[in-house]
Amino acid sequence: MAGLLADKTAVITGGAQGIGYAIAERFIAEGARVVLGDMNAEQVAKAAAELGGDAVARGIACNVTSADDVQSLFDAAIAAFGGVDVMVNNAGITRDATMRKMSETDFDQVIDVHLKGTWLGTRTAAAHMRERGSGAIVNLSSISGKVGFVGQTNYSAAKAGIVGLSKAAAKEVAHAGVRVNCIQPGLIRTAMTEAMPERIWDQKMSEIPMGRAGEPSEIASVATFLASDLSSYMTGTVLEVTGGRLM
Repeated sequence: MAGLLADKTAVITGGAQGIGYAIAERFIAEGARVVLGDMNAEQVAKAAAELGGDAVARGIACNVTSADDVQSLFDAAIAAFGGVDVMVNNAGITRDATMRKMSETDFDQVIDVHLKGTWLGTRTAAAHMRERGSGAIVNLSSISGKVGFVGQTNYSAAKAGIVGLSKAAAKEVAHAGVRVNCIQPGLIRTAMTEAMPERIWDQKMSEIPMGRAGEPSEIASVATFLASDLSSYMTGTVLEVTGGRLM
């Protein structure tokens, strides 16, 4: 049986680890080829090799805050596999601190990577996809963009901004057959979240009706849904994947 993404090509930023890697893994299982972009050239090359090598996965060093880098990532995908059907804007960083202690640099970096990076990825993908007459863009926001968390004025602002950006972009490109949707993960078990102090982890866990953290594969499933024809009549939507936290 052909997979949900048979013969599709996907570009995934922040694809060398965590949620991005899990999405790549699931996409390949559903028949797609993937091109991963990541800041760490060595790590992204290793990830692509682990995922099956050149036939199904390529790894490209990419700084998502650079328009040239994002274009080069796309050009590499087109050269390798002929075109891009799916774009996943997942790359992200955190620089948590209370507003009083947060440096201007910490604010700027987080806004740049998340918000500008997602804008560049969405813009580049949309330009390519509208020529093809179809495509799906999946942008990773966060529950932090819905509720706002102490110590995350930068991250919460960026993640809320991704929702507004996605909705505006969705309206601009819908007529061309291109869909833009968002995922808002809650507490997902990754290297980044497991580095949290235990008391903060426990406090977050207490807010989750399902009583557990999510797995990266559970975000990957929703990304697969939004990338595939199963969601063909959905654009500009925001799907919360949180175990019911802060609903």
